[in-house]
Amino acid sequence: SASKKRQRIVSNTVVYFFLTLIALVVILPVLIVLLNSFKNNGGIARETFLFPNAESFVGIQNYVSGFEKTQFHKAFGISLYITVVSTVFILLFSSMTAWFLTRVKTWWTKVIYYAILFSQVVPFQMVMLPMNQIAADLGINHWYSIPIIYVAFGAGLSVFMYAGFVKSVPLEIEEAAMIDGCNPVQTFFTIVFPILKPTTVTIAILNVMWIWNDYLLPYMVLGPSIGETTIPVAVQMVSLGSYGAQDMGLMMAMIVLTMIPIIIFYLFGQKYIIRGVTAGAVKG
Repeated sequence: SASKKRQRIVSNTVVYFFLTLIALVVILPVLIVLLNSFKNNGGIARETFLFPNAESFVGIQNYVSGFEKTQFHKAFGISLYITVVSTVFILLFSSMTAWFLTRVKTWWTKVIYYAILFSQVVPFQMVMLPMNQIAADLGINHWYSIPIIYVAFGAGLSVFMYAGFVKSVPLEIEEAAMIDGCNPVQTFFTIVFPILKPTTVTIAILNVMWIWNDYLLPYMVLGPSIGETTIPVAVQMVSLGSYGAQDMGLMMAMIVLTMIPIIIFYLFGQKYIIRGVTAGAVKG
């Protein structure tokens, strides 16, 4: 008994040691960005991994300057609108599509399902140029209409995860709702969709982190104009100087401000991630 107890202690110590190392690897880059956001460019170049000193410390100057130059309040509003609207539409359309494709078992629903899965294989870089031209031709290359494009790109993975979870929902529950007089729309929104909550939160977190931090799609569709684009693009454009120079202090400060909303959102919903991903892996 004493030998098994020692073995368990040693095993737990080794596990905790490696988990601590992994946590440090993840946290260290964030800590470095936070420290460097209070330094001038010279201090960042010379003492990247050290705390600010009397020579390199600039207080909140980088934050004030970055907030003004990026028109942060406008970029924040645009990013928030695009992220919220895109995520809501992805959740709504993907869940309904997955439920329909899972419950209606015909050859053409299978074709549609596998076509949606195949869309995940196609990298964005292969379609970004024709997509940009199509967006311009259709007049959806504006910040208020770009969620349409995000819904198209985010539907594949979302439908796949929802479909896996729907397969685990007992069909008898839906049949009972139908007997009680619910039509398909009522059945979905009153019975099925509430059951999908773990997967819904997981998909919401994944899409929010992707859309909020996305750089290439807004840059391609919206362009680099300050005040008319998202935070990542605005930060990149403002931090660029003449002859390729970059204001690293300003960039670090704006990265910190950009991370805060997404970290808060993640902390509120993190407990659903593993549950939702595991549920989405159910085979049917």
